[in-house]
Amino acid sequence: PLQTMCGAIFDAILVHMMNTVSEPKVWQDLKKTMVENLNRQKVPHTLDILKTVYVDSDIVTLQEVSASFIEQAKKSPLGKKFWIISPVDLDAVRDQNSVIFLNKKTFPDGQRSEITALVEDSFKKGVDVPIARGDILAITTTDKDGIPFVVASFHGDTNGLATKPVLSAIVKAMSSDSELMTHKLVFGLDANTYENAKPGKQQDVLEWADHYVSYDLTSCWGDKPNPSNYTTFNSRTYLQPQLNKACKKSDKRANGDVNPKDFILFAKEDFKVTHTWKDNTGEKKYIEDMAFPTLNFPSDHGILATVLEPIAPQ
Repeated sequence: PLQTMCGAIFDAILVHMMNTVSEPKVWQDLKKTMVENLNRQKVPHTLDILKTVYVDSDIVTLQEVSASFIEQAKKSPLGKKFWIISPVDLDAVRDQNSVIFLNKKTFPDGQRSEITALVEDSFKKGVDVPIARGDILAITTTDKDGIPFVVASFHGDTNGLATKPVLSAIVKAMSSDSELMTHKLVFGLDANTYENAKPGKQQDVLEWADHYVSYDLTSCWGDKPNPSNYTTFNSRTYLQPQLNKACKKSDKRANGDVNPKDFILFAKEDFKVTHTWKDNTGEKKYIEDMAFPTLNFPSDHGILATVLEPIAPQ
C-alpha cells in the first residue's frame, strides 16, 4: 500500500509539472503520440525495419528481445525467410533475450546445436560474471557450402564487465572441442563499452579491443575501433523515476549515454570487411548527434551491419 501511495504521489508531481509548463490539451496529445510509437508500436516498427531493410541479411543477432517479439517474428514474413532461434533457457520474466536469425537460403539446415551451456561452463572458476538468463546465445550451424559456423549473440551488463569474460569463454569452448575448432566464429554483441570508462567500474572500449585482438580476432571496426564512433545516443528527461540519470536538454550530449557499444567479431584469418555501416533511422543511415530512439526508430542502440568477404585458406 505504501509503495502504491508513493507511486501515486510521484505521478501527481509529474502531472503538476506538465500542467505548470504547458496545458493538458498540448502535453497529453504529445504523450499519447510518444506512448503509441515508443511502446505500443515498438515491436511492429522493429519487425518492419527487419523485413523491409535488412531482409537480405545472412545472419542477424539481436539482444534484449522479448518472448512476444520472437513469436510475432516467427508468424511474420520473417519466419519464412529466417530460422528464428532463441535460447533453450529463455527468460520470459525479465524478457531480455539474445536471439539469432539465420537466412534459410544461406543456412538451409538451420541450427545444428546450441552450445550456450558449454560457453557458460567455460567461465574462469571462482570469477563472478554478471550475466543473466537469456543474455548469451551460442549455436552451431552449417552454410550451404558445408562450412561450419559458431554464431553467437550477447547482451552485456550495463557496465560491460561481462563482455571480456564471455568472449574468453566462447574462445575456450571452441578450442576445447575438436569439432568446434574447425568452425568459423561470427559474434554480434552489445558490448556496453565506453569511450571514457570509469576505471574498474566500466569496460573501456580500447581495452576491449586489445582483448579480442589477443585471440586473433578482429571486428567490423578493425583491431582498434575509434572511441568516438558511437552506436548509442540517449538521455533521460526528468519525467521518469530515475532522477539521478536525468538531465536538461542542453546537457543531453554531455550527460547522456553516448558511447561505442556495438560490435561484430570474427577471426582475422576467416574474413575481411568489405563494408560496415551503422543505422539509427531504419534507412541504412546514421545521423550523428541525434538522440534515439525516435518516433520512427525504436531502439536505443543503432543497427550495426557489415559485409564480410571470406578469405581463402593459405
